[in-house]
Amino acid sequence: LLLCSSAFSAEQRVALVIGNAAYRFDPLDNPVNDARLVARALEQAGFDVSLHENLDRRGLVAAMRAFGERLSDNTIALVYYAGHGLQLRDRNYLIPVDAEIRSEDEIALAGIDLSFILGRMSAARSRINIVILDACRNNPFAGKSIHTAQGLAQMDAPVGTLLAYATAPGKLAADGLGGVNDKNGLYAQQLARHVLTPGLPVEHVFKRVREAVVRASREAQVPWESSSLQGEFSFVPAVAAARDGSADAEVNAELA
Repeated sequence: LLLCSSAFSAEQRVALVIGNAAYRFDPLDNPVNDARLVARALEQAGFDVSLHENLDRRGLVAAMRAFGERLSDNTIALVYYAGHGLQLRDRNYLIPVDAEIRSEDEIALAGIDLSFILGRMSAARSRINIVILDACRNNPFAGKSIHTAQGLAQMDAPVGTLLAYATAPGKLAADGLGGVNDKNGLYAQQLARHVLTPGLPVEHVFKRVREAVVRASREAQVPWESSSLQGEFSFVPAVAAARDGSADAEVNAELA
């Protein structure tokens, strides 16, 4: 069921969703499933979604470049990335599935600096930019002369942007909960659920996701955000009935 509303038509909602799992060095179980789950939820919320799976470096750059070309000052822009990510000297890198990294300095060559897509979003002056990094898994190159800090580095969100991490900076997120039928990561499950809550402001969406993940993981995983958003935004507008009821209440109060 598509949650359509006239409110959606006033803005162009575009999303880039990427799930990288088929790594040569350390394949993951859930990122592709997570990307598909989140893509379905975003489509229900009125986004035009470009879904990509298991991208090599060339494919990752091409997907981000094409996404950037779709942005303008009349867009709501969202990027969701599930897969391996590494930090190096306080910068975060998304790792393509064909990466072969033998030293720390090769991270910047093999990976894609997160600032690449953040720069494209800022240049387009999109009203709302949201970047979701479900990429705080283990360092797949640990023990191979690569001694980077675990997890992702803390970054300040550019103006008009919300950066959301599956777990706190420097921490790790589980690739699922380990159950036999566990096809999705905990963060993706809760994200797909709460983005469809009618009328819920975006900041509250991520607060609910955090509360649910912390509870389900017994405080082992604590999602985190950095936001410099300006203005209001909800993934799904409040239902018409609620708006009508609110208006009636205001009229009755004035009459009283």
